Amino acid sequence: MNATVAPAAGGPLVLLFSDDLDSTVSAVEEAGGDIVAPPYGFPGGRRFHFRDPSGNVLGVWAEAQQ
Repeated sequence: MNATVAPAAGGPLVLLFSDDLDSTVSAVEEAGGDIVAPPYGFPGGRRFHFRDPSGNVLGVWAEAQQ
């Protein structure tokens, strides 16, 4: 995550946690991020992936709603 060097493909996917995934999608878009995988379900919750303005791809996940 060095803004002076272009990110390389194939690196680790850093996942961040959110209590409110839908609000986080909006916040990422408002901050200039590009959603590369919209929210989807996986065992135990939901997540999405985005590219930050520097080109890094990150993910955000939230626990399943009870």
